[in-house]
Amino acid sequence: MQISRLLIVDAVINIVIGGLLLLTIPFPEEITQILGVPAVVQAFYPSLFGAVLFGIGIALLLESRRGHQSQWVGLGLGGAIAINCCAGIVLTGWLLFGALGLPTHGKILLWGIVIVLFMVSGIEYLTHRTNQ
Repeated sequence: MQISRLLIVDAVINIVIGGLLLLTIPFPEEITQILGVPAVVQAFYPSLFGAVLFGIGIALLLESRRGHQSQWVGLGLGGAIAINCCAGIVLTGWLLFGALGLPTHGKILLWGIVIVLFMVSGIEYLTHRTNQ
């Protein structure tokens, strides 16, 4: 199987699993028992993990379009930007609409993470643009 096809298959798997986790609604207890998985009362952490997987899927799609090279290549800046932005967007959504009931210091911490994710992505984007 060609590397780009393998990356696309991997990307689709990550996007599907990540998308399902992003849409996580707490499953009824009977389903979690049948599946043998822990019950999720709050979808906060599963959705953030889903966002990261979704971002990895996008990064893999970007990498699959890179072309063939003889050496191993990481996902690079485009992949890092995709992953950081997906996580930042979902975390922002939770902070704005999630009714998390966080104390002030928890909100400050999570908003700080959002700011850092988008700042790092912006710096990576600008670095990429200047190195073209």
